[in-house]
Amino acid sequence: MKLVQRHIERQIINLTNSSQGGTNYDQPAGDPGLFGPDCVCWKVHGDFPAMICGGINALMLQMMHPLALAGVWDHSSFREDMLGRLRRTSQFVGGTTFGSTADAWRLINKVRRIHNQVQGIAPDGRPYSANDPALLRWVHVAEHYGFLNSYLRYGSGELSAAEQDRYFDEVALIAEALGATQVPRSRQAVEQYLNEMRPELVYDERTAEVMSLLLSAPTPNWMTKPAGYLVTQAAVDLLPDWAQAIAGLKLSWPRRQAVRLAMQGLAQVLRSSVRNGASQRAKRRVGELG
Repeated sequence: MKLVQRHIERQIINLTNSSQGGTNYDQPAGDPGLFGPDCVCWKVHGDFPAMICGGINALMLQMMHPLALAGVWDHSSFREDMLGRLRRTSQFVGGTTFGSTADAWRLINKVRRIHNQVQGIAPDGRPYSANDPALLRWVHVAEHYGFLNSYLRYGSGELSAAEQDRYFDEVALIAEALGATQVPRSRQAVEQYLNEMRPELVYDERTAEVMSLLLSAPTPNWMTKPAGYLVTQAAVDLLPDWAQAIAGLKLSWPRRQAVRLAMQGLAQVLRSSVRNGASQRAKRRVGELG
């Protein structure tokens, strides 16, 4: 069994590339980073199965905003290198959550420099910029809404309403450091914000193409393909009902139940296999683990 778990852990490291990216989760000793082990985001972001499912869900929702989609379409290799995009997102979230204080700020400043180059004109004629505070707010909220909802359904523990509010309050630090403004800091505020954003969201040919790419996302090898398919279906199921409806992807009740049951089983296997991930290394760095 341990041999199987080590094999799965190697596959996960290959998928996320978490051993690279320039972040040293082991040093310097005692540095809690931007948050520290008592924060809710350490619990949520340290659960790999919930994060991978929530991350795909977040991309599905983010791409329904035409300006967010335009920036990715014009300035990203997402369509040709989806795994690369997922790895870079994983490195950023992992590094800013579990990395040292210096590494976290290094990653934030790196993304800000990249954002300086991302601007253009969307197909509807509107200008866009990755430094737009409102667009940064949308990307941030959709991302962490996906992470939290995935954790609540597939994560290793429960979170009270107060802890969910704390989560959004904590991660607002990253959004604001990147330049976002008026970032919602509670579950209720996030839900209200998403309802307010619904009239601005669209599902056109380009959105459908990105969704199709996500649903058929490549996996490291043929052995991981069934798991990859399950995770993408679980990500669809995590979309709000109104988002599933405009995308024409609403799952039937029997299929939804089957996907949830299978994903819960997969999550347990993946979670038990990750023994030396970013969160475990960071806990040892700050003295939480022996």
